[in-house]
Amino acid sequence: MDAMDVLRLALTSKVYGAAIETPVSETPSLSARLGNRVLLKREDLQPIFSFKLRGAYNKMAQLTPEERARGVICASAGNHAQGVAFAAERLGVRSVIVMPATTPEIKVSACRARGAEVVLFGDSFSDAEARAFELQRERGLTFVHPYDDPLVLAGQGTVALELLRQLEVDGPLTVFVPVGGGGLIAGVAGVLKALRPDIRVVGVEPDDSDAMFQSLQAGERVRLDTVGIFVDGVAVKQVGAFTFDLTRRYVDDWVRVNTDEVCAAIKDVFDDTRAVMEPAGALAVAGLKKYVAERGVQGETLVGLTCGANVNFDRLRHVAERAEVGEQREAILAVTIPERPGAYREFIEALGARSITEFNYRFAPREQARIFVGVQLARPGQRAELVAGLVELGYAVTDLTEDELAKVHVRHMVGGRAPEATDERVYSFTFPERPGALLEFLTHLHGRWNISLFHYRNHGSAHGRVLAGLQVPLGDEAAFAAFLAGVGYPAVDMTANPAYRLFLT
Repeated sequence: MDAMDVLRLALTSKVYGAAIETPVSETPSLSARLGNRVLLKREDLQPIFSFKLRGAYNKMAQLTPEERARGVICASAGNHAQGVAFAAERLGVRSVIVMPATTPEIKVSACRARGAEVVLFGDSFSDAEARAFELQRERGLTFVHPYDDPLVLAGQGTVALELLRQLEVDGPLTVFVPVGGGGLIAGVAGVLKALRPDIRVVGVEPDDSDAMFQSLQAGERVRLDTVGIFVDGVAVKQVGAFTFDLTRRYVDDWVRVNTDEVCAAIKDVFDDTRAVMEPAGALAVAGLKKYVAERGVQGETLVGLTCGANVNFDRLRHVAERAEVGEQREAILAVTIPERPGAYREFIEALGARSITEFNYRFAPREQARIFVGVQLARPGQRAELVAGLVELGYAVTDLTEDELAKVHVRHMVGGRAPEATDERVYSFTFPERPGALLEFLTHLHGRWNISLFHYRNHGSAHGRVLAGLQVPLGDEAAFAAFLAGVGYPAVDMTANPAYRLFLT
């Protein structure tokens, strides 16, 4: 399969029985800040608030009468499920959607409202996919793959056909595409390179879910052991065979971004459009911004595909916490000051006119106090100047702005020192977020070692994150390692983390 094959399939696609031609939006604020004309291709405005409707409908509209009579099945925890359910309703086709039991109720209800039979199974996409294949064989259903199918990726390629009709650009044009399994970028890149090979295509992935980038580096498809959970719309462990081959040949460049950069991009899109993206929906914008910063691009036209807006409302608090850091407008610092009257005032004076966004402290009977402080920055790059200025004034400063543990857990626990918690080891755990999951996790965690520290906060995602301390005496290392292996949840040793050492020991 090559670019001309993708173009032919895209030109003969049947998507507009369900999908709409989405507009291209200007971004006055972001464009002015970046020194480029930044445009957004608004796939978040589709009837299901995601581009996934295109590929699902194209695949299902071209089923044989016999296949339609038997019905379709898919495995998905998100937008593909809604695309299949919507397309099935329009076409009068029976649909079965297999979702992990961790899927938020809003997505389950959306599929059931369109007449789909929803089967909840397992804690992960892999569990749901395995069950979907079993049901496919048992019931004779047609499997609708979320990305690795020529008709599905060609349906997504109609995004590029629209772009070429909508844009009249003199000079360089670069299109930024979010990447999960690769269906969108394979379809878009195939169409663009067949018709306008001068247009640059840049893929964007989260740095903790970069299966396509790693596959390209290895020269073959690789399977990741774990994937990040924040940008859940693109969290796949292995990309498709069709999509890998097309992407390898037709994508010009790559950018990987972190959680804070995605949160900042969500805010950027909101500032210019008043639309709230899901993390995957803002991924291309995050990559676009990073690309401009790293390459020094100026005066060009840059297009970001905003691919979805199916965000759980309660995730927005997490986004808001991280957006300023991602935009380099906030510094998170641990600062040591003397434990005496007047020391606070002196420190605030040292900060000058800068606004304080967060200030955490608890008294402890010792000569020095450690404070956890957030400081607003006027511009990127000012963080280093702030730290250097405080050090020059004699303060001991640890920059925690990039420390995930500090931002997710420690900021909510400052002052919780426990001298009695000897032999403490601290681990970060990830577990499936569903009713009863926290109790189940604690039941697994309960053992011969005392829990000396525990912090959990629901961020509205499919997985919960826990910071737990356990007292493990010397000599118990082997038994403790066996215990961790038997818990059944991913665990990362954070005992040496600087934020933990500064504030919780």
